[in-house]
Amino acid sequence: MAEQTSVKSQKKRWFNLPLWQRNVRYGEVDVAFFLIVIALLVIGIIMMFSASYAWATAEGKSGSFYAYNQIKNAVVGLVIMFALCAVDYHVFRKPAIAVFSYVFPVILLAIVAFVPALSVTEGGATRWLDIGGFNFQPSELMKIGIVIFFAYFIEKNYDNMRSFRKGLLPLLLALAIVAALLILEPHLSGTIIITLLCIILIFVGNANLKHFLFLGLAGIGAALVIGLLMMDSYEYIGKRIQSWRDPFSDSLNDTWQTCQSLVAIGSGGLFGLGLGESRQKYLYLPETKNDFVFSIVCEELGFVGAVTVVLLFMLLVIRGYQIATHAPDKFGMLLAIGLTSHIGLQAFLNIAVVSNLFPNTGISLPFFSYGGTALILQLAEMGIVLNISRTRYHVGKKRQRSTAAEGELQETGAMQQQEGIA
Repeated sequence: MAEQTSVKSQKKRWFNLPLWQRNVRYGEVDVAFFLIVIALLVIGIIMMFSASYAWATAEGKSGSFYAYNQIKNAVVGLVIMFALCAVDYHVFRKPAIAVFSYVFPVILLAIVAFVPALSVTEGGATRWLDIGGFNFQPSELMKIGIVIFFAYFIEKNYDNMRSFRKGLLPLLLALAIVAALLILEPHLSGTIIITLLCIILIFVGNANLKHFLFLGLAGIGAALVIGLLMMDSYEYIGKRIQSWRDPFSDSLNDTWQTCQSLVAIGSGGLFGLGLGESRQKYLYLPETKNDFVFSIVCEELGFVGAVTVVLLFMLLVIRGYQIATHAPDKFGMLLAIGLTSHIGLQAFLNIAVVSNLFPNTGISLPFFSYGGTALILQLAEMGIVLNISRTRYHVGKKRQRSTAAEGELQETGAMQQQEGIA
């Protein structure tokens, strides 16, 4: 009986780790995952500097203007990453924080959609919030918030996830609210990424396969209907689809960007023109520092450099999923899968867009594209995943120490009994 109580108390301690690891001998981070993140960050800053130099000069700024700002953002992001790596990820499992992670970005998205005085419109889309001269996209915060909320809800209702009413319906309603606000901006790429993230988490979270397949077909149908309706309301969507179908049909106007992106990719050849030697970045290809930085990677580093970047993203996803499989609880597993999937999905979709495999939807490349909010939050996500990797080692060491302590106690008890008999 005493042994059963001891086991229950150990399980309770393992799954209720302290908020801040002060008196705990904590484990090591997953070094491979950390090095992959740093490699992508360093390569990303170098390539963003090369891609943005000509445009910064043309705008009357220093050639290193965007690179300097990106480095500052990277420093802030790394500080946050290391901080979140040190703080136990179970803090996000607290009900108040999990719900706030969802509600706060939703409020910001609603402000963007319904308060024009605080929102910023660029390129026909209202996606940015301007508060005190600081611009950021609430959708970037929403990507993290919805992963935290879904991970929390699924873990708390894991046994009910096969029920449509108790498990699936609340999550679908939460997703529908976010998707509606994003469509109002309009922000098609953000809607796609967040929807795919939610689908992945629902699939991993013990959802009924029949419900999942039915919702998948319904979701595809709804996406097609919404897309057709949006084409009438937003002319640019039709132009982007036309650019995808035939990128050289109107290469001097509507399909210019896609056309120049493909020229940049094709110009790179096997080993590229050399770092800094791109020709398309000299005002031929728009948005080289943002969504189309990968085109410059292909042009300057060639097929070999492009494949290297793709492999780094693939290794990041594989390693992140490995961390998820070794997480000590369902919340950690779902959190690691969601955050890792976000980086993987966004990288895949960006590369698909610049290579014209997918219509242009304005998706940035993680760690490469210019943008303070996105880079800082992406590094914050990696900090949470690194903390989950530390917990894996921590739990194993704690089990070893507790097992050793039990063995010593049993041995001491046996010796005392022998002395009493003697």
